[in-house]
Amino acid sequence: MTLNRIISLCSLAVSLAVLVMLFGRPQPVAPPLAPAAAVASAESFQNKISQLEKPSPPGQAPAEIHLNSAEITAAFAQAAGAIPVPAPSELNAGTPVTASVDPAAQPDIKDYNVNFDGDLAHGQFLTKIAGKEVWVTVSGHLGSKDGYATFDPTEFKVGDISVPTSLVNDAFQKKLAEQRDRLKLPDSVGGIKVENGELVVTQK
Repeated sequence: MTLNRIISLCSLAVSLAVLVMLFGRPQPVAPPLAPAAAVASAESFQNKISQLEKPSPPGQAPAEIHLNSAEITAAFAQAAGAIPVPAPSELNAGTPVTASVDPAAQPDIKDYNVNFDGDLAHGQFLTKIAGKEVWVTVSGHLGSKDGYATFDPTEFKVGDISVPTSLVNDAFQKKLAEQRDRLKLPDSVGGIKVENGELVVTQK
């Protein structure tokens, strides 16, 4: 076998390995929710969010709620129509606060999965790149500034392949700027942050 033939075979093997890593499913950032648990988490999310709609009594600090990753993942699934929206009578706290989703305005993204670790947020979703479905994983610091959500990434992965944040952060932040209207916090929310493995939402 000639040297050129060996090099060609090695290149082919590496290319195939890269394709498997690129289009294969990476390790999930969190275990999947069972259907019953997803519905319960979605209802818990709605109940907690509704607390922000109630004005704080005079002299008391603004309300603060803590949301876990299961509640956030279920809220994404509910907004996408994967989980039914509970009727007001099924909730303990008034009218549910639901996300309004315009399918035409949404990117081709599905199978959201969210996890919080310390002060880091990890998100994973299935999307299409060049017509192929691939898993994208992004980690970083979620926060807020001047009434808008912010996100400073610390890690990007496509499939099982890590992509240096320095290569994609400029394009990522530009995309966020283009979607600025969708990052506006609700009028009842004063700020958000990830702390101790939970999303902390403070009332305005």
